[in-house]
Parts: sequence; C-alpha cells; structure tokens
Amino acid sequence: MLRVGLVMLQGARHAHIRMLNSASEECGVPIEVLEIRKLEELTSYNPNALIIPGGESTTMRKIGRDRASRLIPGMFDWIRDNPSKPILGTCAGAILLANPKDGKPPLINADLNRNAYGSQYESFQGPVHSSLFAREFPGVFIRAPRFTSTDDDICAMHGDEIVGVKNQKVIALTFHPELSDDNWFHKWIIENSQED
Repeated sequence: MLRVGLVMLQGARHAHIRMLNSASEECGVPIEVLEIRKLEELTSYNPNALIIPGGESTTMRKIGRDRASRLIPGMFDWIRDNPSKPILGTCAGAILLANPKDGKPPLINADLNRNAYGSQYESFQGPVHSSLFAREFPGVFIRAPRFTSTDDDICAMHGDEIVGVKNQKVIALTFHPELSDDNWFHKWIIENSQED
C-alpha cells in the first residue's frame, strides 16, 4: 500500500485527502494518507510521496519551526534526500519549495511574487492547461502567488501565465487543484510513487 504524506500545518488539508482517495479509487491503487505535523512523523512514516498544501507561508514557517514540530526546515532536507519521491506543493506550498530559507538550494528553480493575483476578494477560478496531461482543467486561485521566472519545466499555464513548474519529481502549483473536482495532479502523485 502506498503511503502519501500530507503536511498538516495549514490549508485545505481535508480537500487533499478527498482528492487523494478519489484518485486512489480511479487508479486502483490502495493508499494510506499520513497526516504529518512533526519532523519525527515524516522521518518515521517515511511516506512514498508528500503533499504541501496552501495556506499562509509565513504562518506555516512559524508553526513548522516550533520546537514541538521542527517540520521546517527538516522537511526540505527529507525532500532533497529522497529525489525519487513525488512532491506536490500548492500555492503557499509552492512558495516554500521555491524559497525554503534554509541556506540550501531551492526545491524548484523559480521565483515567485506572493499574493500577486490580489487579495482574498480577487480570488477566481479559470482554465488551466497542463502539458503534463495534455488537457485543460479548472484552476482555483486564492490569494495566489505568481511565477516571475523559472529554469524548470513548465507544466501548467493559465493563458500566458505560468502557474505550474516541475523539477524532476517536484511539482509546484500556484493554484489549488484540490478545490476543483479534477484529481489529475493527485493521480500523478499516486502513479509516480513506488512502494518501498
């Protein structure tokens, strides 16, 4: 059974669980979703894949650096030490991957502008085209960051805007796929995971 870790610091965690379970059923691959709040949980569970949901990146860093958690920055080292494991970061998760602030290389090679799409009132839903799946699906943008440049593969576009980048098995999205009814990115996580 595949073990998918879900960072529980903030964000639409339960929506990710719903999408993972839907993707698992459609892929015919049984999974166990592991809720990760502490570094010791990440290292002891050692999941086959990891999802870093959205939220507010500054708050996530503060909670994750607490002595009781220590999840940040240890999570970034875990990702670097496990390059074969798929990682999905959405919205604030993308910000953390692009700028881990741990004095080590970023997990994606991209620059982002936080909240570049505007305030909560300016949140919107729009079509996103993914070259990874060669299809279009709905993108939900909530106080979304904006990619200003990247050296990585572009895996999702909203019009002329880059909204998804991929660095080997690390994907960073500025939108929230878990808030739509489209589970293709969650299927990608499952299909690119390998059991230990």
